[in-house]
Amino acid sequence: MPFFQEPPRLGNQFDDDPMLPSWVARHIPEAHVGEVTTELHELGALAADLYPKQLADRLNEPRLTQWDAWGNRIDQIEVSPLWQEAQVLAARHGMVAAGYESRLGIAARTHQFAIVHVLGPSLDIYSCPLAMTDGAARTLMASGNHALADRYVPKLTSRDPAQMWTSGQWMTERTGGSDVSQSETVARLDGDQWRLYGTKWFTSATTSQMALTLARPDGNPEGSRGLALFLVELREGNGRLRNIQVNRLKDKLGTRKVPTAELTLDGTPATMVGAASDGVRQITPMLSITRTWNAISAVSAMRRGLALARDFARRRKAFGALLIDKPLHADTLASLEAEYAAAFCLAFRCAQLLGEPTESPLARALIPIAKLTTGKQAVAVCSEAIEACGGAGYVEDTGLPRILADAQVLPIWEGTTNVLSLDTLRALAKGGAMEAVIAEVEACAAAATDASLARPVEVARSAVRHAAAWVAEAMSAPDRLEAGARRFALTLGRSLELALLARHAQWCLDHPLPAAGLKGHGPRTAAAARRFAQSAIDLVGDASLDDTKLLA
Repeated sequence: MPFFQEPPRLGNQFDDDPMLPSWVARHIPEAHVGEVTTELHELGALAADLYPKQLADRLNEPRLTQWDAWGNRIDQIEVSPLWQEAQVLAARHGMVAAGYESRLGIAARTHQFAIVHVLGPSLDIYSCPLAMTDGAARTLMASGNHALADRYVPKLTSRDPAQMWTSGQWMTERTGGSDVSQSETVARLDGDQWRLYGTKWFTSATTSQMALTLARPDGNPEGSRGLALFLVELREGNGRLRNIQVNRLKDKLGTRKVPTAELTLDGTPATMVGAASDGVRQITPMLSITRTWNAISAVSAMRRGLALARDFARRRKAFGALLIDKPLHADTLASLEAEYAAAFCLAFRCAQLLGEPTESPLARALIPIAKLTTGKQAVAVCSEAIEACGGAGYVEDTGLPRILADAQVLPIWEGTTNVLSLDTLRALAKGGAMEAVIAEVEACAAAATDASLARPVEVARSAVRHAAAWVAEAMSAPDRLEAGARRFALTLGRSLELALLARHAQWCLDHPLPAAGLKGHGPRTAAAARRFAQSAIDLVGDASLDDTKLLA
């Protein structure tokens, strides 16, 4: 009989995760661990059930109809059936709401992002509008504008699919992405109504009901200090856009299910959220939220790629044996699993910090570091995961290439690696942040007392101390500091990942929890720490500026 390779299958995405069950057992209040574990087990099964729907719906991308049959401008965007289902599932399972519920106290964010981690990869990047929705809710709550917060936050955080709204964020213009100071969108008063005029070059999830956007009120100075934050309701009661034209949908490498559009605002009604010149400062809470979503999405993407690669290795036979029994293939997967385990700890540490009442110096430093570090890891790990599936990993109709294409957005959205590296330097310059990072590594190292974790602890401590010494010396040489910012930030990120992983491994060794199905997690997590310690952790070092000029 002719041979046909059996495709990889997706198991329960909670039960099969080597990190999340023990993290939940450690960080969710004991009285609630059982119910949360049951909930995540059910969502893990749902995620597996949705995966075949993703594959079947692969080519069903958003469609824009600009004109009706009679010549009327309608700008209607249709999304796929799975995206419509995702909207219902996201509300019902609290993918935003859980972060704002008081039942679990400061563990609410851990609970929320555990849900996102398990279910999100099966919802075709619906995590994108959810991240912006979460960011909008947090921004409105922090704005001091109680009227707007009271009106919109209940919609953004609802568990009722019929009531929940999603929000976009419109910051990117033709003049630049991260450099919002060059915004060309203007706001003009028309009586008591602000109206916006300009082009938003890249607006994701344009099917949302509202958006937060920056614009420059007439008469304000150039630069970021002249920008204000506005809230826009996109549609009238009849569903027609409010003086907004959809010029086109973007033809992107990945995240193709997300209806990303280029918009023209031509007198769009808007409400100013805060002061007339305070917009950039006001979006800071949004960035903390969306960058944490980015980090969680990075580890979720890694998990999906590795889950399929591991299952494929148990089904694919080559050269007389299963791939999983080939030492080199097993070694490759083991290194990828260690990268995932380390990235997981850093991303979920950020989730914990979001749950704290006020932003700490540690959160100020950790969130941009986590975003940039995990984003780069996601692309590398997902690339290796599809390579582990051989030629099938390169063929679109297997669905595997989508994992890599979608992961590529993660180092770009919400600040590229270089932009976030400079953000890290700015966060450290405010005082207390570098000390907080060092203290975090030292606390983790002190907690990881098992002899098998001695090497990971030593590597993490050495790398973060080297980074601290380098940045202190480089502060007096701006060009040297900026040129080395990426290597410095990635060293902090990977040092933190290793320290956090070692600390979690110690907890797992101390709490086998066989009744919870976690027997063996301790030795496995410790093995991940030891393997990750063998990778490149300390990347700090100076490259010749003269060579840079010659090469660039």
